[in-house]
Amino acid sequence: MTFSESYRDPQLVTKTIQKIHEITTQPWVIMEICGGQTHALMQHGFDELLPPQIELVHGPGCPVCVTPLELIDKGIAIAQQPDVIFTSYGDMLRVPGSEKDLFSVRAAGGKVKVVYSPIEALQIARNNPDKQVVFFAIGFETTAPANALSVMKAKELNLHNYSMLVSQVRVPPAIRAILSDPNNRVQGFLAAGHVCSVMGYHEYIPLAQEFHVPMAVTGFEPLDLALGVLETVRALEKGTSEVVNAYPRGVVQDGNRSAQDIIAQVYESCDQKWRGIGTIPNSGWKLNIGYADFDAENRFDVGQIQTRESEICISGLVLQGRKKPFECPAFGTLCTPENPLGATMVSSEGTCAAYYRYHREDN
Repeated sequence: MTFSESYRDPQLVTKTIQKIHEITTQPWVIMEICGGQTHALMQHGFDELLPPQIELVHGPGCPVCVTPLELIDKGIAIAQQPDVIFTSYGDMLRVPGSEKDLFSVRAAGGKVKVVYSPIEALQIARNNPDKQVVFFAIGFETTAPANALSVMKAKELNLHNYSMLVSQVRVPPAIRAILSDPNNRVQGFLAAGHVCSVMGYHEYIPLAQEFHVPMAVTGFEPLDLALGVLETVRALEKGTSEVVNAYPRGVVQDGNRSAQDIIAQVYESCDQKWRGIGTIPNSGWKLNIGYADFDAENRFDVGQIQTRESEICISGLVLQGRKKPFECPAFGTLCTPENPLGATMVSSEGTCAAYYRYHREDN
């Protein structure tokens, strides 16, 4: 068995879950922040394997899902302009705007291309000097260094035909917003290992202490998730508010300083809209004044955009852990991955998509 295979070993996972059963004495509500972890938890049946006293709720950790409707409409408006090549990750093509999605723009003849990194978008700009190339720079702290590097390189190469439409969001302010909500039920958190690999987890420590909520930094394999839940329940049962690194092979407390330096050179903190949630103070990054020329919102005339969310979609409540997908009247009927009403059904990390694929009804 290889090192990586050991984190999928059914016997190790079963033993860890047995330990969780042994130490659980009362009900607890635990939220995983990351959409990728939501899918992994549902795929491996954690909602059925864990003690019945433990309720898993799902946070706003899907970057496609929280990209504000207003910005999607701006992206659509930019993509429809002549001489523009609009580049995006695949999931973003099908996220519904107010009236259409980016896939519809491409179907109508717009130059919308799927890319797998901002560097690929930058290369498209180098290969097409007569076109304006826009990259939809979405994501949490994980994607920020690569996105920042692309505009640093564009500036270095003096590429005036490259820009980014930025929706860069941060996890700690979102956790603060969730815990500050008077309707909050979350008692413990699983923190996303890939985010913490970049930023570390030092920002989580004062949050845990202030709100008396334990957290565990967790990976994505079944054993990682089981260990994260175990550490969170252990802290809850002891009544401590600690942050435990259950993913030491990928995360250190201070994170990746080189990546953080790149982010600091290109971005500055800003208030950020989250789709279905609203504006969270200091929860985003925008291009700073030194890179403002590469901001697609400044480059294109898309300021006056009207937005209209679906009246029956409850994705905002799902993203805050206040509702489960099956509580939505449209789930699995009017709203499916083929015909989504909201981003949580579109994205490969969306909670509604996870429930539709792995577990369509409540236990």
